[in-house]
Amino acid sequence: MKINDIIVCEITGSQPYGVFVACGEYVGLIHISEISDQYVQSIDDIVKVGDRVEVSILEIDEEQKRLKLSYKKANPIHPRIQKMVKITIGFQSLYKALPHWIEKAKK
Repeated sequence: MKINDIIVCEITGSQPYGVFVACGEYVGLIHISEISDQYVQSIDDIVKVGDRVEVSILEIDEEQKRLKLSYKKANPIHPRIQKMVKITIGFQSLYKALPHWIEKAKK
C-alpha cells in the first residue's frame, strides 16, 4: 500500500466532518472536503455505514495504522458532466431571489 493507490474500504462511521473506514488492518478518514468538489450538505446523502467505496490514499501513518483518504480523487467527475449538474444552492439561488428582494425593498 502506498500513496495514490486506489483501494476499497468499508464505511464504519459517519460524522458531519467526514467518514471513517476500515481497510484491512488500517482505519482511515475521508474528510468532507475529500468527498466532492461540490458542496456536500450531508455526507449521509452520498455514503452509508456498510458501503464499500473506492478511495485514493493521501497519507499513511504506519505506526498507528491510519490512513487519510480521498473519495473524489478515486471517483472523478468528468468536467462536462459537472457543468450539467444543476446547482440548487449558492449563488444561483441568491440570483433568482434577488428580483423578489428588490421589489420587496421598494415597497
